Amino acid sequence: MNRTDQSRFKKQLLDMAHRVKGDVDSTSEETLKAQGGEASGNLSNVPLHLADLASDQYEHEVSLSLLESKTQTLEEISEALERIERKEFGVCERCHKDIPKKRLEAVPFARYCIECAQEMERES
Repeated sequence: MNRTDQSRFKKQLLDMAHRVKGDVDSTSEETLKAQGGEASGNLSNVPLHLADLASDQYEHEVSLSLLESKTQTLEEISEALERIERKEFGVCERCHKDIPKKRLEAVPFARYCIECAQEMERES
């Protein structure tokens, strides 16, 4: 992979990291704020109905799952940027062949070529 391609992918990864970091920040804020309650003047911030409690709990679990996924994506992006610095970007970590540019354009933090990724998925 030439320097122009690496620079393009680095910019794409940095832009993606900025977007995902913003998502993580807003999701964290939403997830970590107090659950339930209404602005109706109630002394308690806890929903009074059992169904409301269940809905709030479900929404909280979904938010936590999204936060975990976005955090994992940020880690993958960071590791891809490190691979660029080490001149190892675009090489499959399993078979050591070049990862096709089309795959990197779709998933710029990809560690594996499609064949190895599919094989690893089957093994799981």
